[in-house]
Amino acid sequence: MAVTAETVDHSTLSRLVDAGAVEAAHVVGKTGGWSVVIRYGKSERPLAAQRSRQVRLFKRMDTLVSYLKDVGISQFDVDAADYVSETASRPDRAAALRRTHKAAEYDKWFREQVEEAIRQADDPNAVWITAQDAEERMDKLRAELLAQVESGDEA
Repeated sequence: MAVTAETVDHSTLSRLVDAGAVEAAHVVGKTGGWSVVIRYGKSERPLAAQRSRQVRLFKRMDTLVSYLKDVGISQFDVDAADYVSETASRPDRAAALRRTHKAAEYDKWFREQVEEAIRQADDPNAVWITAQDAEERMDKLRAELLAQVESGDEA
């Protein structure tokens, strides 16, 4: 089956089906998916992707079948001779999904921490200390810990 460089887009295919002009649809297996060649009149043209205008490649047969049925084509032939599955084309997806879930969990935890801090800060009984007071307390605590370490008394 000779295929020209010209393609058929979705809207043209819909109009051809509505007019009853489609004589056959031929599904062709390729590396990584399936393409469709539409025969009407004396022409045979592959279906093009809407944005790229390149020959459309369906990764999954069930997606292709649903597409053809939605357009109005329920019978077609299949040539799977050159079909090669690319099931491992995106092995990083599981790791990326785990990272996404981990990031979402961290974001939830962080937001809860911020909300709790705001709630505590807005509490009328909150006790505020100055940075200088905090530094003095830390200096005193550090000195006490150093004295314990030097004397051999571990806490």
